[in-house]
Amino acid sequence: MSTHPPQQQSEEPAAEQSTDSAATESDHHHDHAAEPRRDVGDQTDETEHEPDANEDTREIKVFRYDPEVEAKQEPRFDTFHVPFTKGMTVLDAVIYARDQFDPSLTFRHSCRQAVCGSDAFFVNGQQRLGCKTQLSELEEPVRIEPLPHQDVVKDLVVDMEHFYEEMEAVDPYFDPDETPDGELEEQRQSRANREKVKMSTRCIWCGACFSSCNIAAGDNEYLGPAALNKAYRFAMDEREGDSKTQDRLETIEQEHGVWRCQTQFSCTNVCPKDIPLTEHIQELKREAVKKNLKFW
Repeated sequence: MSTHPPQQQSEEPAAEQSTDSAATESDHHHDHAAEPRRDVGDQTDETEHEPDANEDTREIKVFRYDPEVEAKQEPRFDTFHVPFTKGMTVLDAVIYARDQFDPSLTFRHSCRQAVCGSDAFFVNGQQRLGCKTQLSELEEPVRIEPLPHQDVVKDLVVDMEHFYEEMEAVDPYFDPDETPDGELEEQRQSRANREKVKMSTRCIWCGACFSSCNIAAGDNEYLGPAALNKAYRFAMDEREGDSKTQDRLETIEQEHGVWRCQTQFSCTNVCPKDIPLTEHIQELKREAVKKNLKFW
């Protein structure tokens, strides 16, 4: 699987979400005042904004890379000192840096309420949603990078096409055998079954779990935790048709499906919606085994 440009190395874990249709990418070009270059591990800061002495600020180091601009093809980190206010998130800080210091800084964001999944970043060595992560809870300097194990398009924007292909591979759509006769009659679901699948429905396609998975990083065909969670959401729904459930189980029990999971729990640990992804994958394994059991 592709990673960050090979030039990028650092003393912290290197950065090698979901292009939501509503997500926006800031992509303007305007220079801001530059300071002398300074080392950050094997990287250098090309620019640094110095704070006002009277301001309460937070220092952020943002990954920069633009393959279309010759002067920016070498990955680096730019340092910004952002005025701090109570409740400020990582996304707020990056937006401020873009709006006030460097309009060319590029990243995805949309709802700012942890719903769209657009702004998944690698912050201080962990996959996080920018809009959900409080700046006050992080050690400075706050290091903001694109998601690992995915191609970098520009700055903090990664190519999510492969992630979406894996999600589509499990047919993430409800498919019952039959529907109610009445036009306005709902298709009922028991309370117990709703509780069973409830957490799996919270996935926002941010790609954080997929980025954190070492198996997905080494196996380009592995469905990944997000897709397997989506398969769980429908396979365990009592309203779905039996034939479709069997089709789903056949899809996920193939060579690059659930059996590739090594229960490292990295996906569960970084999920911004607290979905027990590893647990869901293990239950799918049990269902796949039961499907093949025959008693006679």
